Amino acid sequence: MRFFSRKLIKPQDLNAHGTLFGGTVLSWIDEEAAIFVLCQLGKGNIVTKYMSEINFVNSAQLGEVIEIGMETVKFGRTSITVKCEVRTKFEKNTIITIDEIVFVHLDEFGRPKPHNITEPANE
Repeated sequence: MRFFSRKLIKPQDLNAHGTLFGGTVLSWIDEEAAIFVLCQLGKGNIVTKYMSEINFVNSAQLGEVIEIGMETVKFGRTSITVKCEVRTKFEKNTIITIDEIVFVHLDEFGRPKPHNITEPANE
């Protein structure tokens, strides 16, 4: 798993219980995963097709730094599947894990298009 992105948890990122809001972190994950996939494919025009079960393991607090990790799981003909872990930067406590996030490469008409990539880029 490679950790590329870090976020500082700010007041606007909190839920009613004063911990990191799940919807906020899921938005960060979707964006980070899309960037990771774009870098793996070296081309644009992808969409998120599927996210497996989201496992909320621990909460995170105001002022903590978190990091988002991604790892390529597999390449399909038109898709790429990655997994994700979000953890606290310093204590390494896992906040969220997602085993599968599937993205599909599309043509200019929005139809699945082969991406012709078979192994992860070294980014």
